[in-house]
Amino acid sequence: MAGSIKFTYYHKSKLIMKTKILLLSVVIVVFAVSCKPKTTPQVTQPEIAVQPPDFKKMITAKVYIKPGREADFIEAAKTIIEKSNSEEGCTFYQLYQDPYIKTNFMFVESYKNQAAVDFHFATPYFTEFGTKIADMISQPAEIKVIDVAGEK
Repeated sequence: MAGSIKFTYYHKSKLIMKTKILLLSVVIVVFAVSCKPKTTPQVTQPEIAVQPPDFKKMITAKVYIKPGREADFIEAAKTIIEKSNSEEGCTFYQLYQDPYIKTNFMFVESYKNQAAVDFHFATPYFTEFGTKIADMISQPAEIKVIDVAGEK
């Protein structure tokens, strides 16, 4: 049998063992990859850098209203807008309506410092406004308090 390869029992068992090791390695890799914890986006709180209390503050509050309640919401907002603009520490308080999604509103507010923001949040009309609009909102508001960079 010139030119032909003869496999002995030893060679066959060695080949079978190598095949099994290869398959086992593949299974282990697949298992390891599939068992790897999925990375889910972690909701982390932003680092809070404490600014001196005299920094100017800006607040944006995105509010989502149930369809058909837009006029009621605007009417309820008139009081808080008027009263907030008359606060000594408030420099600007305005409500905007998304022109494309009429149920989305945004308050944009500006205050002289953190003490003015604290005063605003403690006013009775701020609390009353939340109570008035509770049945009008379709999802929680998105509120951001921002330090105005370089402003005192």
